[in-house]
Amino acid sequence: MAHVHYYKRVEKSVVKKIQGGCSWILGRLGGFFRAVKRLLVRDYTIVLIPHSEKRVYNFHAKFLTIFSGIFLFLGIAALFFLYSAMTGSARSGFTERDSKLRETQADLDRLREEVNQLSRAARGFEAVLSSTLSMLGTEPAVSGGERASIFTLPGGSGDFSREVEDIRQLSGYFSSAIEPVKEIGAILNSQSDILSEIPSVWPVRGGGGHFTQRFGIGPDPFTGAAHMHTGIDISTYRQGDPIVATADGQVAFLAYEPNGFGNYIIIRHQHGFYTRYAHMSMFRAEAGQQVKQGDVIGYIGNTGRSTGPHLHYEVHIGSDVVDPYKYLNIRHSPGR
Repeated sequence: MAHVHYYKRVEKSVVKKIQGGCSWILGRLGGFFRAVKRLLVRDYTIVLIPHSEKRVYNFHAKFLTIFSGIFLFLGIAALFFLYSAMTGSARSGFTERDSKLRETQADLDRLREEVNQLSRAARGFEAVLSSTLSMLGTEPAVSGGERASIFTLPGGSGDFSREVEDIRQLSGYFSSAIEPVKEIGAILNSQSDILSEIPSVWPVRGGGGHFTQRFGIGPDPFTGAAHMHTGIDISTYRQGDPIVATADGQVAFLAYEPNGFGNYIIIRHQHGFYTRYAHMSMFRAEAGQQVKQGDVIGYIGNTGRSTGPHLHYEVHIGSDVVDPYKYLNIRHSPGR
């Protein structure tokens, strides 16, 4: 029982201390709020005294009013600075966007110019392609009316849908031109086989040399009398330059005439053509050998009835001798 009475006394003592502490805190808080209330309701006088003898201005206001005015002023100032910062940021963003828009406009202007140039180039290509196809007897890739719409240059308006449509049409036109170009390639490929059977390349490898005498009536280099020159003479001013076959064929004859052609070769070609290569220094072919256009068959020399190193070149069709120059349509064709 003694212990119970002891704990009761301790409990009462603690409760009293807590109650006393709470009373003291509440008293202090009450005093603080009463002081604040007195401060807020206290009247203050603001006196404005000018540096002259004019009237003195007195303003009476409670502390709460003054505090509210100062708080309101600071709030307005803070909002003003915040607005200024946001406005500056927005202005900077607008300036950056404007710069990017200007760059984009410049890029689009360059694109429009490139489309114009592409259209002009395509018109030139279309004209050449149509002319080539007409010569070959092939229909153009597109009709004239369609071409007129495709190759009308775009205007300078800000609407780029026209440029996009032009690019689309140009792409379609070039796609449709693939087949005619392939057909041209096939025709040229087939004709190249025919050209290789006709003596049409320059008989000196690399296209070297120049004419010293043409085909036809002219003075004899030894007697000066008029005579029929049955070929063309080509000189490089030196011996040993390679002579090439001017068409595919077979070596029909090799011979030497001391008072005539000297060392010479006759090649039989398709379509009744024969070619003769005379005054050679030496041969590089044999009788019966098959040769291709551009193959080296010998070298320029000064054998036989000759006044200097040169090649005497003839073209025959059957038993008729013809001017070789008419068939030399590829002067600088490379030889093998």
